[in-house]
Amino acid sequence: MSVTDILTSALLITGAFFFLSGTIGVLRLPDVFTRLHAVTKADNLGLGLTAAGLMLQADSIPGALKLFLIWLLVIANSATISYLLAQSARERGVRPWRRGDDNR
Repeated sequence: MSVTDILTSALLITGAFFFLSGTIGVLRLPDVFTRLHAVTKADNLGLGLTAAGLMLQADSIPGALKLFLIWLLVIANSATISYLLAQSARERGVRPWRRGDDNR
């Protein structure tokens, strides 16, 4: 097993950890705004680490660049979609959760 394989494995496992933590955040956090924050941050980092691990195994530079561009597109899309979902929730009267609120 080479150093590249070990580094790839470490990046993929760390990326999977961030995907899992984002999923747990969506399930456990109290309101739409904190859930959006958790899934956006954790999944973007998880995808970045996964893409970095796969880039190390890419056969060519264009293949690695495609993975990098996919990651950049996902970052731009997730930020835009999260903003639109949060804006829609605010327009519908959803209030951010505050400590002591009973309405989950």
